[in-house]
Amino acid sequence: MRSAPRTILCIVGLLLTTMLFPYPARADNPIVQTIYTADPAPLVHNGRVYVYTGHDEDGSTYFTMRDWRVYSSSDMANWTDHGSPMSLSTFAWADANAWAGHVVPRNGKFYWYVPVRNRATGGMAIGVAVGDSPTGPFRDALGRPLVENGEIDPHAFIDDNGQAYLYWGNPRLWYVRLNADMISFSGGPTQIPLTAAGFGARSGNASRPTLYEEGPWVFKRGNLYYNVFAAECCSEFIAYSTAPSATGPWTYRGTIMPRQGASFTNHAGIVDFAGGSYFFYHNGALPGGSGYTRSVAVEKFAYNADGTIPTIGMTSAGPPQVIPLNPFVRQEAETMAWASGVETEVSGEGGMNVGFIENGDHIKVKGVSFGSGVSSFTARVASGTSGGRIEVRLGGTTGPLVGTCTVPGTGGWQTWTTVTCPALGASGTRDLYLRFAGGSGYLFNLDWWQFTPGGGNGGGNLLTNGTMEDGTTGWTGSGGTVSSATTVAHGGSRSLLNSGRTAAWQGPHQNVTAQLTNGKSYTTSVWVRSQSGTPGAKATLTLTANGTTNYVQLTPAQTVNANGWTQLTGTATVSWTGTLTSASFYVETAAGTDGLYVDDASFQ
Repeated sequence: MRSAPRTILCIVGLLLTTMLFPYPARADNPIVQTIYTADPAPLVHNGRVYVYTGHDEDGSTYFTMRDWRVYSSSDMANWTDHGSPMSLSTFAWADANAWAGHVVPRNGKFYWYVPVRNRATGGMAIGVAVGDSPTGPFRDALGRPLVENGEIDPHAFIDDNGQAYLYWGNPRLWYVRLNADMISFSGGPTQIPLTAAGFGARSGNASRPTLYEEGPWVFKRGNLYYNVFAAECCSEFIAYSTAPSATGPWTYRGTIMPRQGASFTNHAGIVDFAGGSYFFYHNGALPGGSGYTRSVAVEKFAYNADGTIPTIGMTSAGPPQVIPLNPFVRQEAETMAWASGVETEVSGEGGMNVGFIENGDHIKVKGVSFGSGVSSFTARVASGTSGGRIEVRLGGTTGPLVGTCTVPGTGGWQTWTTVTCPALGASGTRDLYLRFAGGSGYLFNLDWWQFTPGGGNGGGNLLTNGTMEDGTTGWTGSGGTVSSATTVAHGGSRSLLNSGRTAAWQGPHQNVTAQLTNGKSYTTSVWVRSQSGTPGAKATLTLTANGTTNYVQLTPAQTVNANGWTQLTGTATVSWTGTLTSASFYVETAAGTDGLYVDDASFQ
């Protein structure tokens, strides 16, 4: 952990601050980079996937775990950090080992079953906590163990008829029938027979004759019951069995995830969400990762036609995004696909905030739907020093810069203010990168952010069809041919091509006469690429008033080529004398007649 020269808001009993490892943002698996996480337990509730995890302490050489964490997502790409709603201190009778647990909802409450060490006996026991929401906080429901036989890894399952079960065990496998209150059970623990037919045969280990090791995950699909488990330590792979009832008899079906990754353990959970099936697991993929410093990841999969589960491999890409993220509503800063260098902490305004920000740190938000464009970016910030800057970029930490917000010193790390800055050139669906810049040391905290729309017909953009997604609508050519290009695009799926130009001044243009205000300053952003050659492109405004035509160069000329896109941007004041009769925005070249691709244009 970084040592922070400042006061951090504290909540008794919770470990509030999490570390974010510097790591290249080339992929989105593991899904949490802020800390080491393990033993994922996914839950689908009200249109979101919640993942409950353990927390491996930094530098661990054993399963050193003191609290549990919660993350959630509505799109399977960006995950919101809800912090730690439960720790060992939740259970006054426990003194160690906040290991693999599971949450199940019932009767409007959420029950979290966890294995912890009983201080009185020194053995592992199963406790149960209850919360009123999926993110807690959670409180001990009993003040004592629910069940204790020295074994671990509880998993709860509620059958279609309402009967609930709790499964757990390493090295054996047990279940009890939970009562409707979910904090008591009928009868005693029942041991499930571990046979080769039911759980596969293990060779060379007389004390463990089957493949079953730990971590049962039981669910029902159709008329078939599945038991997914960690198999044959060490290292473990993930296997599964099926049965006609929740209590068996079980039939071994084979491997789901083979041995792989930099952790000698694995732990799985499966849920269905938004029409897809998802397999959660852990590995040691983050820097410093190992069997004691693990990280939660997820893959999308499809069941075979006969209901069997295919072999699933670990990837660094993770699943595809389900829906794009809406930037025009408040988005929590701790909602991210990837990040580097920052940490999270509890915010004085509620929830969490991103903090411990230093020069060059960043967060990535995947698949942001900017629509036809934006006009400004707003962020909630605090700084106990002199602040810094938020660079709003697309596609990468060195990608196109669409805005820069200056963050002032606010007099405290939890003394919050709101800053707003112009943002131009963001349209379509793009990955958003917030890169942080400034001096040395910690710069500022970030609580949330939001964009203001400004494209098409509904915002500040005076250009029609600035994203070019509506073909050539709104655009004409002053020479050559203007067409819609579907094979080359800066954002979205289309750009505008002006080919066959016969003079440098010719280019795609729009009439903006009715939209202009005399004496007003306008900011321009347009992305340009040539068909061939390296012309110097620029955006220009032609104004005709009282029979006189004047030209306003809106952007400096920049060299563009056929290998990539170049942003032309600038701010200019537009003025005229008399009555304005014609005004046209267009892209031209300083010389030459190279064909031009134009995309994501804004003039506002």
